[in-house]
Amino acid sequence: MGCAFGALAIVLPLLTSGQATPVREADASCAKCHAEIYRKYLATPMANASGAAADELRTGTFLQKTTGVEYTISSDKGYATLAYELPGTTGAPISRKLTYFLGSGHLGTTYLYSIGSYLFESPIAWYAASQSYDMKPGLEEMKQVPPPLSMASGCMRCHMSSVQPGDPGTMNRFQGVPFLHGGITCEDCHGDSARHVATRGKVAMVNPSRLNADQRDSICISCHLEGDVSIERAGKSALDYRPGDSISTYLAYYVRAGANLTARGVSEVEQLSQSTCKRRSGDKMSCASCHDPHYTPDAQHRTAFFRAKCLACHSEPQFAATHHPENQDCTSCHMPRAVARNIVHVAWTDHRILRVPDNAPAAENAAGDHLVPVFSPGATDRDLAMAYYQLLLEGDREFERAAWDRLKSLGDSIANDKAALDAVGNMSAERGESQTAEKAFQRVLTLDPNDLTAQSNLGILLARQGKLNDAISMLKKAFGVNEDVPGLAMNLARVECIAGDEQAAQATLQTALIYSPDLADLQRLKAQMTSCPGPTGK
Repeated sequence: MGCAFGALAIVLPLLTSGQATPVREADASCAKCHAEIYRKYLATPMANASGAAADELRTGTFLQKTTGVEYTISSDKGYATLAYELPGTTGAPISRKLTYFLGSGHLGTTYLYSIGSYLFESPIAWYAASQSYDMKPGLEEMKQVPPPLSMASGCMRCHMSSVQPGDPGTMNRFQGVPFLHGGITCEDCHGDSARHVATRGKVAMVNPSRLNADQRDSICISCHLEGDVSIERAGKSALDYRPGDSISTYLAYYVRAGANLTARGVSEVEQLSQSTCKRRSGDKMSCASCHDPHYTPDAQHRTAFFRAKCLACHSEPQFAATHHPENQDCTSCHMPRAVARNIVHVAWTDHRILRVPDNAPAAENAAGDHLVPVFSPGATDRDLAMAYYQLLLEGDREFERAAWDRLKSLGDSIANDKAALDAVGNMSAERGESQTAEKAFQRVLTLDPNDLTAQSNLGILLARQGKLNDAISMLKKAFGVNEDVPGLAMNLARVECIAGDEQAAQATLQTALIYSPDLADLQRLKAQMTSCPGPTGK
C-alpha cells in the first residue's frame, strides 16, 4: 500500500477470497449448444463490460491542474496499479493495486481497487473520444485530492453479473467477491440457466422476444435508461430485478420537464420513444429491432448491418436504390452523435432518428422546474418525493421545497419505508426540527438496526443534546463497518474529543487516514485535536 502506511500496525483483510469469473467461463455451458452465438457474443461491449484489471489495462498518466496531482496507471510486477503523489511531498507515491476494470472501452474505462474489505473506483478514467485519461465526472474542478470513491452494489449492476449486496449497514464493504462474473452473462437477459442446462434444454429460459412489451423492454431499460433521476421503489432493490419482471416494479424514472434529450447521457431509450419510427411501430419495435445483443458489427460491416435494419421497414425501391447512393450509412445523417454535456469527452448516438438532419449544436440541458415520470407505470407520490430528494442530495437546492412538501404530505404512509424516513430525518435535521428528525431515525432503526444514515445522523442529534455516551456508542457502531467514510470518522472524533477522549479521537482519525491518506480535512482535524477539553470544558 505504499510507505504512507508503513508505521501503522494494522493488518487489513483481503477483499475477496476469489476472483470473479469472466463471461467466457461463466457462459461456457451455453456454448455447448449455442456455439456460434457464444463466439460472437464474446466480442460485444456487453460481454466486455468489466473484468480483471490486467485484462484491459490502458497505461497512461494524467495531471490534474487544479491540484497538481499526477496520476499514473501502469503495470507493476504483473499487477495493474494506480499511483499518485501530491506536489511537494517526499517519499514513494501512494499506490493501489487495481483489481477490476469497468467499461468496455467503447466510451471509456475506469478501474476498481480495494483497501481491506472496501471497494473503490479510481478517480481518473480513460475516455475513448479523447484517447486519454481525465478525472471522473464531478471531480474536474476539485482543489484537493478527492476522498476514495465508494463503489456500491447499485453502481455495478449494469457492468457486472450476479452483483452481491454490500454488508448490512455499509455502502461498499464486501466480505466476499462483490460480483460473481465480469461482464454481462447470458443469464442477465435470459434468466437462471440451471434447470435449462440440467434438462438439456427441455426447460426453457427467458426468451425476450416472447415476452410482453413491458417485460421485453425492461431487460434493456434496466441498464440503458437513467433519466435525470431514478429511484428504487419502496422496499425494493434494483439488484433483485430478473429477466421477465417489469423494471418498474423496482425502479421509477423521472426527467425534468422540457429537458434537452441530446444533452444528457444514457438517454437512448427516451430518444427512441420520441422517434417517428417508434411512435408508428408501437410495441412491435424495440431495441432489438436494430441491435443484435449477441453481435456487434465491426467497423467494416457496421454500415451494411444497420442499413439492412433500416431497409427492413423502409423497403420502398427509392430507399434501397436511389436514396443517397453516395452514402450508404443511414445513421450518419439520421442518427448523428451528439455531445453528452453531463459526462466529459462522451458523445452519444441520437436515437430520435430524425428525418431531416439536425445540424444545430446540442443545447444546454434545460433545467426544468418539475419532474415527470418516464417508463414508470404506477409511479407514486412517494416516488416523486424521493426523486426530488435525490436531486437535492446531488446538490440541486432549487428542489428542496418540493422534496420537503411532498415528503411531509406522505404522513403515516411511509411508516415502514426506510429510505423515505431517512429522507424525512435528514431534511428535518437540516431545517432545525430535531424532534421530527429523531423520531424518523428511531423508527428506521426499529426497522433496520444497521441503517447507516439513521445511525450516523441520530448519533449527531444525541451529541447535540449532550448525550455523549449514547452518541459515541451509535457512531462507533456505524464507523465499525464504515471506516472509509471520512465524514463519519470526523463526526465520531469530534464527539469523542468533546467527551474528553483524545486518544480515541486520534485513533478514529488515524483509521480513516488509511483509506484517505491525503484528504486535507482529515489531516487538519487530526492536527487540531492535540487537546480535548472534555464535556465540562475544563
